[in-house]
Amino acid sequence: MKKSFLLSTVFTFIYKISFAQIEQQIEEEAAGIGDKINAVFEPIVDVLAIVFFWDPVKAVGIDIGADVPIIVLWLVVGAVFFTFKMNFINVRGFKHSIELLQGKFDDPNDKGEVSHFQALTTALSATVGLGNIASVAVAITLGGPGATFWMIIAGLLGMSTKFTECTLGVKYREIDEEGNVSGGPMYYLTKGLDKRNLAKLGKVLAVVFSILAILASFGGGNMFQANQAFAQVQGQFPVLQGHGFWFGIGMAVLVGVVIIGGIKSIARVTEKIVPFMAVLYVGAALVILGIHYAEIPAAFKLIFSSAFNADSMYGGFIGVLMMGFKRASFSNEAGVGSAAIAHAAVKTNEPVSEGFVALLEPFVDTVVICTMTALVIVITGRYTGYELEGAQLTSSAFESTISWFPALLTVAVFLFAFSTMISWSYYGLKAWTFLFGDSKRIANAYKLFFLGFIVIGASSTLGAVMDFSDMMILAMAFPNIIGLYLMASEVKVDLKDYMDRVKSGAIKRFK
Repeated sequence: MKKSFLLSTVFTFIYKISFAQIEQQIEEEAAGIGDKINAVFEPIVDVLAIVFFWDPVKAVGIDIGADVPIIVLWLVVGAVFFTFKMNFINVRGFKHSIELLQGKFDDPNDKGEVSHFQALTTALSATVGLGNIASVAVAITLGGPGATFWMIIAGLLGMSTKFTECTLGVKYREIDEEGNVSGGPMYYLTKGLDKRNLAKLGKVLAVVFSILAILASFGGGNMFQANQAFAQVQGQFPVLQGHGFWFGIGMAVLVGVVIIGGIKSIARVTEKIVPFMAVLYVGAALVILGIHYAEIPAAFKLIFSSAFNADSMYGGFIGVLMMGFKRASFSNEAGVGSAAIAHAAVKTNEPVSEGFVALLEPFVDTVVICTMTALVIVITGRYTGYELEGAQLTSSAFESTISWFPALLTVAVFLFAFSTMISWSYYGLKAWTFLFGDSKRIANAYKLFFLGFIVIGASSTLGAVMDFSDMMILAMAFPNIIGLYLMASEVKVDLKDYMDRVKSGAIKRFK
């Protein structure tokens, strides 16, 4: 008995040592791969930063006391243009958007794969996430409370851009014999511009967009999410520290189970996760705002006054404005074109109807959720006098009133990261199959690559890769918005025709 117990103890000890060595070796190899990838991307990031964050205002010799990055200017000018071009569809179309979301115009015979609500939650799951937690805090830290005002304005303007791109996403989608849908900028850039005798330009823009979308899906839509999720989880569970590889394996398994089923499986998950995330995070914000309800008017007054009378430490009025627009653009992705890929799968024969549903995204993401985060940070006063930034600042602001909020934030970050990854896997897959074909073997190759990058992201410090991936997401706006400008008049004609038929009753209510 003693001998067998001794042997068992010895074997257990040897097994643990061997397993620990194997685990350490795997962790080191994964981190090593990450370091090598990081080293490759560092010089690329430096070059791209010169392009994407080039300041055209300074280039002509004008110093306004703040940077005006070309990519932010590109998105903002586009949002303003589409708002006027579509006669403020972001305001006058809000009521009809809600009716569509409620299914009042749903025709069960329409072609497609997912409902209006599922398409919306799939797209929202890719935008509602770490940007709402960290980007708001960054905006207020660098731009002061006034940056919140400009984030709200950017969100409202971005609604018009989302309307335009998602209408085109449905109009030029392709549906195969089995009912599988493919759509997004890749398709409306090629088909839409071909109608205007700009076929070569359309193909070039579509290929450029697809390459950027694939790279963005591996980076910002994948590795960044896994990395930040692990950082938050290991902060709450010290036992996981140093075990990023195994965390990545576990997350890859969870993501893999969902994405194998395609858009229908992704939509079924996101329609449950997104409302839960909203209740979880927004609920906590409402509790804090309820406790401090008497301070809300003063907070809004500070936000508004700071937006126009910014202290010089924030770069003046222009500095605050640009910071607000910049962080809002990062958060809601209006103009990037990614959401059009998800909305293309909707069950409808009316492309404009999905444009209406899509314009709700920036409103929910930026106007509602980001504003609530900002109010909590401003009311609790954590944006001054504390050496905190990003998610840490948001967590501290919430924790000042709800002591157990860091644990809740951990759950929220994990769900945000998970939902973002499954949505971006679909975006990247559609761009991948557009370039290389839609056979099952080719699609599975992308999915395996995607799952592998989750493990690398959770195991490594990938600063340069994350910077690169953020740039790729924003860079998608260059080819996309060029196409939107060229097809804006077409969307406006379609909008008028659709609204005339709604008013006349030609488009029937089913509920």
